Amino acid sequence: MIRVVLPGHLRTLARLHGEAEVEVTGTPTVRSVLDALEARYPVLRGTIRDHGTLAHRPLVRFFACRRDLTHDSPDAPLPEAVALGADPLLIVGAIAGG
Repeated sequence: MIRVVLPGHLRTLARLHGEAEVEVTGTPTVRSVLDALEARYPVLRGTIRDHGTLAHRPLVRFFACRRDLTHDSPDAPLPEAVALGADPLLIVGAIAGG
């Protein structure tokens, strides 16, 4: 199982209390985890990535094992600790302003 930590507003939307857990077949990637997350929690479709292009939303960031994965290929394998369930994939809403 892949552990996913969502921002508070997305946990509320999905009616989650704590981390989400999703099953991914094959090598887990950001894309496969998001596919599984949206399949398990359909209300999240369009919140993390665009419906049509599946590109992540501009103010959404992905972290795992203290690394920023936001600009990596969505098909790059996630770190082994995430694949084993030891560390979660963090989905973070960035804050913009000035």
